[in-house]
Amino acid sequence: GLPIEWKIEEKYRAKGQRKDDVPVAEFRAECRAYAAHWIEAQKVEFKRLGILGRWEEPYATMDFATEAKIVEEFHKFLMSGQLVRGSKPVMWSPVERTALADAEVEYHPHTSPTVWVKFPVVSEGPAKGASIVIWTTTPWTIPANRAISFSPGIVYDEYDVTGVDTTGEFAPWAKVGDRLIVANQLWPSVASAAKITEFRLISARSPAGLVCAHPLAQLDPGYGFEVPLLAGEHVTEDAGTGFVHTAPGHGADDYAVWLANGHRDIPDTVDPDGAYYPDVPLFGGLKVMETEGKKSGRFGPANAAVMDKLIEAGNLLARGRVEHSYPHSWRSKAPVIFRNTPQWFIRMDAPLADGRTLRDTALAAIDATWFKPESGRARLRGMVETRPDWLISRQRAWGTPIAMFVDKRSGEPLKDERVNARIVTAIEKGGADAWFTADPGDFLRPEHDPANFEQVTDILDVWFDSGSTHAFTIEDRADSRSPADLYIEGSDQSRGWFQSSLLESSGTRGRAPYKAVVTCGMTLNDQGEKMSKSLGNAVEPQTIIKQSGAEIIRLWVATVDYTEDQRIGPAVLQTVADSYRKLRNTLRYMLGALADFDGVERVSYADMPPLERFILHRLHVLDGEVRAAYGTYDFNTVLRQVSEFCNLDLSALYFDIRKDSLYCDRPDSLKRRAARTVMDACFARLTAWLSPLMPFTTEEAWTTRFPDAGPNALRVIPDTPAEWENDAEAQRWAGLDRVLQAVTASLEVERREKRIGSSLEASPIVHLSPEFAELFTGAMSIDAAEVFRTSGADLLPGDGIEVVPHIASGEKCERCWRILAEVKEATRLCLRCEDAVTDWDGRH
Repeated sequence: GLPIEWKIEEKYRAKGQRKDDVPVAEFRAECRAYAAHWIEAQKVEFKRLGILGRWEEPYATMDFATEAKIVEEFHKFLMSGQLVRGSKPVMWSPVERTALADAEVEYHPHTSPTVWVKFPVVSEGPAKGASIVIWTTTPWTIPANRAISFSPGIVYDEYDVTGVDTTGEFAPWAKVGDRLIVANQLWPSVASAAKITEFRLISARSPAGLVCAHPLAQLDPGYGFEVPLLAGEHVTEDAGTGFVHTAPGHGADDYAVWLANGHRDIPDTVDPDGAYYPDVPLFGGLKVMETEGKKSGRFGPANAAVMDKLIEAGNLLARGRVEHSYPHSWRSKAPVIFRNTPQWFIRMDAPLADGRTLRDTALAAIDATWFKPESGRARLRGMVETRPDWLISRQRAWGTPIAMFVDKRSGEPLKDERVNARIVTAIEKGGADAWFTADPGDFLRPEHDPANFEQVTDILDVWFDSGSTHAFTIEDRADSRSPADLYIEGSDQSRGWFQSSLLESSGTRGRAPYKAVVTCGMTLNDQGEKMSKSLGNAVEPQTIIKQSGAEIIRLWVATVDYTEDQRIGPAVLQTVADSYRKLRNTLRYMLGALADFDGVERVSYADMPPLERFILHRLHVLDGEVRAAYGTYDFNTVLRQVSEFCNLDLSALYFDIRKDSLYCDRPDSLKRRAARTVMDACFARLTAWLSPLMPFTTEEAWTTRFPDAGPNALRVIPDTPAEWENDAEAQRWAGLDRVLQAVTASLEVERREKRIGSSLEASPIVHLSPEFAELFTGAMSIDAAEVFRTSGADLLPGDGIEVVPHIASGEKCERCWRILAEVKEATRLCLRCEDAVTDWDGRH
């Protein structure tokens, strides 16, 4: 697109050459090489971020086949009658010498000169001899003035100037005896700007039907035309004079009101280089905007020259300066102007074969699309509802051409499928360069005489290129589906890629190219500021990756509400790093606990102890939550729920309880085998659930355990058996957790008072009411000491939960560290550990 062309232009400018002096094929080859370099550079960085893609067969809009497909999509609009050429004011970048779409413009503060200009009334009647006063921030457009707009809803008065302030360095341009017509509400600000100190209200004055002379008419007969007063809805009395100077070649509202009143002649006053055309009276060749040298991108001498001529003509009433928001090209950062120029448009409101317009079809497609956040729908819909016709032509060299011919006699584009087919075939073989280098007759003959046709050399708007993505990435691949499941981009793309894709597909297929649209906010630094290399406040992903790895960036994305603007900085990243470490340690612990685990050890659900059944129930519940969250691209919920499961259910409860069984039970014990069976199920799901968020870690964990099982990244989430759902066990462990909290709190007091060290030094007595006591009993009883992580525990009847601390009695087992009366002095082992070490079966 244009940023690439701009870089190559800079290269030639440094050599003292203009782009127009370079053969188009040579210039495009430079652009292609530049783009190819950065594709490779960015490919490396995307890979390092852990993004899956067909990196060895990517698509690029400059691929020959892709360029041909884009031209083919363009031809669909050509043949359907949706394409039209119109001469109207568009945003034009003189520095880049091209038209710009709304999506290519950004607004920045800008200081402009302001002028109050008198237009003498020449029509017969009471107002003859008075002057309509206009106010504008673009004095350079005065030569293009053809009318003045007013609002029927505004009260206008005629004032007779009887006194002016002549003190100060500069004399006022207002004169005693001037008769000025201005909006009643705005007269005080006009009088102040013009240094009018005394005046007399003559009467209210309706502008309807009045005709003025151009303010420069007495200096050159080229301005000798009449300037009519036209009613316009765009006129307000918020600022200025209540009248709007109307130059139909330099403003959208000006153009609309001019056409609405039956006028068709649109004056061309400024050329592509930002200078007045030679035939513009008084100002021919003068620069409106500088496009070369150090002053490139600054307004030229035209503003001052126009003001000087207005003073000479006696029609400048006042001038000043104002800071306001002004459109700039987001690529060159230079100001843009509105300029009348012939361009190609796709019509938004022309009825198509089905009776609907492109606007109708696009709005219906928006209604049928799922959005996250929902506000994205309203944003896109609002832009489509009010947007003008789609301007698709650009006066550039690097891009996909508007590959068609125009009949020199009728001015209409040639619609011939045979010609179109030859164009597409040539571009497939030689790329878009073929359009610029081949003999036009090769496309037109034998059906048409090349002498009768003009070859269009403009290129397509890059948004048309990217809007056609679905045509050459989804539909042309055998394993792909259309429409796409998801388009994801920044919220600013509601006026860019989301919208151009919608319009392109709606115009050629009658539907959106996507089922869902997700919009992201922008990334700010930790102070909430937009990051800028020049300000030195940017957080570079490459730096984070070198310091902490790509997983930290990925997990940071998953922790924030990415649909809003997000902040990133050292403190935020440290919190993410801590979360990552806990998840990694969970996988690492399971890798150790599952060493040499195989199917022989596996325990059926029917033989599972209560704790294992509870963990499997949590897996069942979490599986549904994770799938639902991924289904709505809610990565924060996935990370939060999985992290809580790892930290609370696994690390703080399950691993802590079952480490004793893992380390000390016989390898063939049911409890140990059940624990490893459940950990195997946890490992299989955690590595799949977390793979989209932390692919490097889960890939390493999976392939470490299963080196021959294939990549983890290509696994799908394992199905979770329905029998694992066990609400009764979940309720049981919710009650047990209340008892455990009470015991833990009591032991904490004992530890703080130095009466015990480890919880294994305790054997508490716990008085429980029946509803709590029955949690430990039943068909599948639970060992209270195991749950409390103590050497023993006595459960006695009571009211609620009451814990009586008690020191464990007996000797400490050298193997499991429990303090039990059964520990033998000879072996220093408890009965369980003695059995484990004396009956080793040799398998492990």
